Amino acid sequence: MPDTPEPAPTPAEPSLEEQIAAYRREFRDLDPQVEQVVSALQRLNRRMNVAYGRQTATLGISNAEWEVLKALVLAGAPYRLGPGELAKRLGLTPAAMTHRIDRMASEGLVTRERDEHNRVRVIVELTHEGREKWLEAMRMASVFEEELLQDLSPQERGMLGQVLTRVLRRVEEAQPDAGGRLNDLG
Repeated sequence: MPDTPEPAPTPAEPSLEEQIAAYRREFRDLDPQVEQVVSALQRLNRRMNVAYGRQTATLGISNAEWEVLKALVLAGAPYRLGPGELAKRLGLTPAAMTHRIDRMASEGLVTRERDEHNRVRVIVELTHEGREKWLEAMRMASVFEEELLQDLSPQERGMLGQVLTRVLRRVEEAQPDAGGRLNDLG
């Protein structure tokens, strides 16, 4: 029986230079500097999300669960929020948030109890185990982030942080409703 030829390898993602050259070929009005910045940010975001996902997976949690833990920590002690507030902060539908909370409660990362002052309201609270997972994820992320920026001087890190914050503010001003996932993308 003849050997079946192996499928051709999937071509690697084009370099930024190749991507910009292709865009300029097809769209002459493109500003290559703007495209380089935007494309680099998009690729960096995608690759960092993959790296963070690998780290959280070693802890037995997903990036989605990490986001809930982070939102509860950011709320401050006693690390409690209602499901609706969590959904809003994460840009999720209430149904998606309920599913995520169900899973996390079964894993012991959060508790869900009725508000003693308003029995209709539910409160989601970070557990000790959930806080420990968050701390370990932060430790891992800190090492990764230090390695990521190791070639930048403290001054360059400061300048990069300031520049990216200015760009972020511009996006937030132009798209104030886009804090989480966009509802209008369907």
